[in-house]
Amino acid sequence: MQNKVVVHIVGGKILKGTTANFFPNREVFHLQEKENGENLEISVSILKAVYFVKAFEGSPEYDERTNMARVGCGRKIKIYFKDGETQIGYTQGYTPGRSGLFVFPVDPESNNERIYVVAASTSKIEFL
Repeated sequence: MQNKVVVHIVGGKILKGTTANFFPNREVFHLQEKENGENLEISVSILKAVYFVKAFEGSPEYDERTNMARVGCGRKIKIYFKDGETQIGYTQGYTPGRSGLFVFPVDPESNNERIYVVAASTSKIEFL
C-alpha cells in the first residue's frame, strides 16, 4: 500500500511523496517524490519526522484542536523538537531510549493520520 507522506529532514528540508516501505526499525526507506516522480532512498538517521497525511496540500486555514480527548489512541504526549517546534498528540508506544515513536493527532479532523517522530530530533518528550 502506498502511503502519502511529508518527510521533514533535520535542518528544515521537506519532501513530499509516497512510500510503501517505511518501517521504524529499518535504517532506510524509499520515497517517490510527488513533484518529479524521482525515487529516493531516505536514511532515517537524517529525519526529524515522517507525517503520514490524507492530502499533500493540507488545509492551511484549518486551526487544529489540541484540547480534545481521543479514545483508543494511547496516552496524551507533548513533543519538543530541537528546532523549537512542538507537537501534541497521543501515543501507544513511547519508551525512553527507543529510536522513535508514532504519534496520532489530537484532532481527528487533522490532515495528519499519524506521525513518526525520530527521538534524536527531540529535546524533550512528556506525558500530559
